[in-house]
Amino acid sequence: MKSAHIQHLYNRVGFGIIPKELTRLTKKSKKNVVNALFASSKKTTTLSVDTSYLKELSIKDFKNKNKRKDLQKFSREKVQEFSQAWFQRLNNPSEILREKMTLFWANHFVCENKNIVFVQNYNNLLRKNALGNFSDFTKSVAKDAAMLNYLNNKQNKKKSPNENFARELMELFTLGQDQYTENDIKESARAFTGYNHNFVGKFSFRERHHDTNEKTFFDKSGDFKGDDIIDIILQKKQCARFISEKIYAYFVNENIHKQHIDEMVEVFYKDYSIENLMRFVLLSSWFYADENIGTKIKSPIEFLVGMNTVVPYKIERSRQVILLQRLLGQVLMRPPNVAGWKTGRNWIDSNTIVTRLRLPSVLLNNAEIAYSEIGDEETMITDFKKRKLRRKAFIKVTADWNSFEENYKNESNKELVHQIITSKINSGTKEMLERNQKLSKHDFVVQLMSLPEYQLC
Repeated sequence: MKSAHIQHLYNRVGFGIIPKELTRLTKKSKKNVVNALFASSKKTTTLSVDTSYLKELSIKDFKNKNKRKDLQKFSREKVQEFSQAWFQRLNNPSEILREKMTLFWANHFVCENKNIVFVQNYNNLLRKNALGNFSDFTKSVAKDAAMLNYLNNKQNKKKSPNENFARELMELFTLGQDQYTENDIKESARAFTGYNHNFVGKFSFRERHHDTNEKTFFDKSGDFKGDDIIDIILQKKQCARFISEKIYAYFVNENIHKQHIDEMVEVFYKDYSIENLMRFVLLSSWFYADENIGTKIKSPIEFLVGMNTVVPYKIERSRQVILLQRLLGQVLMRPPNVAGWKTGRNWIDSNTIVTRLRLPSVLLNNAEIAYSEIGDEETMITDFKKRKLRRKAFIKVTADWNSFEENYKNESNKELVHQIITSKINSGTKEMLERNQKLSKHDFVVQLMSLPEYQLC
């Protein structure tokens, strides 16, 4: 397999690749390389933080006003700890493809919660189903405590139906806009009545709150429950198309190619196997076409984790991990709304691009970074134009330059360019890099990761 194609593959399903691995894989066929990715992601390694304290508590403790405040504080701290644990997992994944798919699904089945038990369960639900069956996946999401709370389906009862989940199920999770009527929302919401969970987050179906009367949904009638609604939705080929387009935009190119989508739909609609769909995409010739290589703007997480692949680094103060994510515009566990993060060019504005270009020096050369005086690490800022960059901080980082030296010992500065940058480099940048060939490898790689071209993969 061509080294440029392997780099492209690992940029999209992971966060880059080191030279030794790249050399090893060039001796293998595309089919073998792709098969190995799926084989290494066959199992699911769950992610967790210590919540043993909660096991000692009873329902009475949760109902006690004073204890509840303490529990809420404990839970918020644990959610932040879990967010940091997830970031560390992404930096050192054993199941590369599964972890990248988990990140993708987190911005599809968007959910936020402050209960650490619910958060942990939901994140691992995404991880477990990331390459599974989309029908089973969607049904599990609909019954998960975090989602039941986030989209108010806990309050969905036959006497007072709540339509939030039913609407987002179709608009954001399965079909897309303008693919259903207001009546379809009302009727499907009735089918999801009675969905609930106990205080530890286990799903429970409250029969007395469920509307048992006949519902008419997409021209089908019956005493439907939630699973029936999902089955009916998945019978529409539009569902396979909607998911295929989202996967194509994330892993291939934001410019949708209709013929490629048509091919994906034929594969996915057969059985809604996510693994089969992803295998088809990664083995297709068009995935490796020149127009798809080095054209995707990295998300903040991809940017931060990608740097770690080149030069492993550790941010010593855990709260500063959140701070950096906030400054770049993507904090794990804190989506801006139910539609999730807008991707592509939306990742970049006049403030975030300055932060991105500065960050390699900040992280690897112990430089200073300026950031907003509005809010703190607990605050997610979405309007970057209103941000005032007045405060400054030193991000305490330990960079593992020994690993970098070992991984790139056989690479000259000239060869390093094509190891680090996969997008097209403009003539001015080429001339500047030519002039700087005599820089130390440390300084040169920091310079490479500070280029606008490094923002693409």
